[in-house]
Amino acid sequence: MQQQSVLKVQASDNVLVALTDLSKGTKITYQGQEIVLTEDISAKHKIAGQDFAMGDEVFMYGVLVGKVSQPILKGGWINVFNLKHASQGFSLGDRKLDWEKPSISNFENRTFNGFHRKDGSVGTANYWIVIPLVFCENRNLEVMKKALIEDLGYGKVEKYQSLTKSLLAGLASGKSSEELLATELKANDSETGQKRVFENIDGIKFLSHEMGCGGTRQDAQALCGLLAGYITNPNVAGATVLSLGCQNAQISLLQEELAKRNFNDSKPVHFLEQQKEGTEEALVSKAIKLTFTSLIEANKITRKPASLTHLNLGLECGGSDGFSGISANPTVGYTSDLLVSLGASVVLSEFPELCGVEQELSDRCETAEIATRFNELMTVYSKRAVEAGSGFDMNPSPGNIKDGLITDAIKSAGAAKKGGTSPVTDVLDYPEKVTKKGLNLLCTPGNDVESTTAMIGSGCNIAVFTTGLGTPTGNPIAPVVKIASNTILAQKMSDIIDVDTGSIIRGEESIEQAGERLLEFIISVASGDTIAKAVLNDQDDFIPWKRGVSL
Repeated sequence: MQQQSVLKVQASDNVLVALTDLSKGTKITYQGQEIVLTEDISAKHKIAGQDFAMGDEVFMYGVLVGKVSQPILKGGWINVFNLKHASQGFSLGDRKLDWEKPSISNFENRTFNGFHRKDGSVGTANYWIVIPLVFCENRNLEVMKKALIEDLGYGKVEKYQSLTKSLLAGLASGKSSEELLATELKANDSETGQKRVFENIDGIKFLSHEMGCGGTRQDAQALCGLLAGYITNPNVAGATVLSLGCQNAQISLLQEELAKRNFNDSKPVHFLEQQKEGTEEALVSKAIKLTFTSLIEANKITRKPASLTHLNLGLECGGSDGFSGISANPTVGYTSDLLVSLGASVVLSEFPELCGVEQELSDRCETAEIATRFNELMTVYSKRAVEAGSGFDMNPSPGNIKDGLITDAIKSAGAAKKGGTSPVTDVLDYPEKVTKKGLNLLCTPGNDVESTTAMIGSGCNIAVFTTGLGTPTGNPIAPVVKIASNTILAQKMSDIIDVDTGSIIRGEESIEQAGERLLEFIISVASGDTIAKAVLNDQDDFIPWKRGVSL
């Protein structure tokens, strides 16, 4: 394959994407059509494939992505000044469930080495979690963390501490500010301080948050549902739960949510209430002893082969650019189709970033009931955003816009490519649990951390995260594999990027080839053979979603 200078994503589109920086006057011949650029156009941005008058509709990815607000000449640059967000409406249509399944010959009978749980699920990791039911307990979590992490071998020597020491030594020796600025960071300091006491336990994670009281009762219910999802996630061996006692998010509410997820005491969970235990010392000492003795048992669980059907893959994107929708996201989409064909589960979330492709996804729902639920969730979410003075059209960030995602519909149409082409087997509202194989849609914000937090809470045991600008998001209990849409990013931020799909932009690799390469990487991470960069960096992002408007 040879790199082209432009690309039309679908034949029905009336815009092209610049794959490299192009100068004014450049003549482009694409599929028999000649276009002369009327101005300089940067890579990732869009080129008018025809003359546009005010009010004309612009199509990309085969869907309406905007309406022209100022005339644009053929070969002109499409930008925020001449294009405004527009998307097609949606309704309950006919089922369109035919799809071309990818060949799974390279992955049939493949396995990954995971942690088998009593309920039949399989984890890609083995964590113990400590959870506060209310923000009042966050300090006690920190006390427990300081007491347990380093001595059990989960602490790391912080490399930036060595930098501070070097700067202090330089100051003491009389170095100038210019000399101090030239101080180099030592490359040898992010290794663990000592060997793990419990070799089969990947870590103890402390999920502090700012909720549990002071908000609505619905917020408390949703929080308990999310926390129940983390306790029942196959990557978790057990949990220690700290409660104050007087908050909205009561232990009984969490237990109700656990019952909804068919928990049945399939793993150890310790509930401690400070107002019953008495002093901080009594509470924390008991919590540490219960956690420690439970770790002894959890450490007896080892990795064993499991079918790929036990994978539950969360699909996320953040810091997207103009290449995300034509390299990284379609790669993930092909991987998603592979996993669905193999009998696994995948979860597509970020409902504000499905704006403009609602009809396609609705039609792909297996039943009219599932489609109706999707349509209703999208309609209510969009209405709430408008009522709050915002709207899905305000979703693109400054970074998105700078790199060519100038309307929400353009951003969304590219983001939806992560879901591949398979039928939708279920639609879930936050924080419901995934119970069906195949492609699931989960109502979450587009916010990277809130959405990733939600997908893991719904049962995903691994996630993929595409980015074109660089986003360091991770999760406390599930590996988050970072996929770059372009090689410049992959090389510039190599400390957070796991997989580079820039080869697609250069014409060196097909989407299908990249998708199979990504699945091989996912299997390696799921087996513990490869450690995702987000895990290496201790990127333990955890933000529960308050059901207000968050885009």
